[in-house]
Amino acid sequence: MTPAQTNELIRKRRAIFPKMYIDKPIPKEIIEEVLENANWAPTHKFTEPWRFRVFTGDARTRLGERLAELYKSHTPEDQFSEKKYQKNLNKPQQSGCVIAICMQRDPDERVPEWEELASVACAVQNMWLSCTAYGIGSYWSSSKLLQDDREFLELAEGERCLGLFYMGYHELPELPGKRRPIGEKVQWM
Repeated sequence: MTPAQTNELIRKRRAIFPKMYIDKPIPKEIIEEVLENANWAPTHKFTEPWRFRVFTGDARTRLGERLAELYKSHTPEDQFSEKKYQKNLNKPQQSGCVIAICMQRDPDERVPEWEELASVACAVQNMWLSCTAYGIGSYWSSSKLLQDDREFLELAEGERCLGLFYMGYHELPELPGKRRPIGEKVQWM
């Protein structure tokens, strides 16, 4: 890959949401490649803190049902929205694949927690760029409701959920990017 191709790939990455996905399955081999690329993220002291739970097929239905159930049980009655309930229920089904992004804290705490969070974020960026290269839309949702649901995700001791990574093919045209100039954010010393 040339520097120009790398620049283009990075700058083409966009958040593409499940409601924009088409009904086309993502081959398991591509999902595995996306995860393998995540595995090559930077990691201080080789803690490799990223962990993943992959939802495809009928598992997406179970995930949607759990998200809807959590929304209903954690939302006061006067704030409940049937539209949000249905969105939680259906979003996983609109996706070709949903991956729970988890972090396993180093049991010896050899590095500060923020470094492990940064490593997981780098792994997700690798996933996002890989999806972009494959023409797959993706979106990282913080999914606050699921973050505290240790049982559903079968989280190990010291492991926590950092959100859901939705993936799906789409037919959108190339979307324009929105960034302020880098010169506004840099000071040369």
